[in-house]
Amino acid sequence: MSEQENKALRATASCLCGGVAFGVHGPLRQVVHCYCSQCRKTHGLMGPYTQAGLDDVVFTSDATLKWYQSSDQAKRGFCQDCGASIFWQPIDGHMVSISAGLIDPPTGLEVIGHIYVEHMADFATLPDDGLPRFATTSAAKLDGELSN
Repeated sequence: MSEQENKALRATASCLCGGVAFGVHGPLRQVVHCYCSQCRKTHGLMGPYTQAGLDDVVFTSDATLKWYQSSDQAKRGFCQDCGASIFWQPIDGHMVSISAGLIDPPTGLEVIGHIYVEHMADFATLPDDGLPRFATTSAAKLDGELSN
């Protein structure tokens, strides 16, 4: 058993077809809604992402996981069969962002803010939720502590 599997299981997740399934054996950051152009094109409006340590993600199936380098700074993981957008990861990063909708409930997660709102689709309206909004990056202001 790996060191990660010895940690308490915090969450389980999978894509629509189950070809990619995994557990998170460590804390998760609360959810940030990203409206950057890449998330808009990947998700259709915005990307609702939580985050975990890369070493805390343990796959039970990665048979259909494919990676696409979407920029010089990042790559995105998706299911090649059902098309689900699963991960966003900085190149050579030690954290991975996880599409929050893939996590099996109850998640215990809450939305904590909105980033890249200047790139939001012209047909969309931000919710009147009182949460912090950033024109571009939050410059790590929303990263805070990972939740337990």
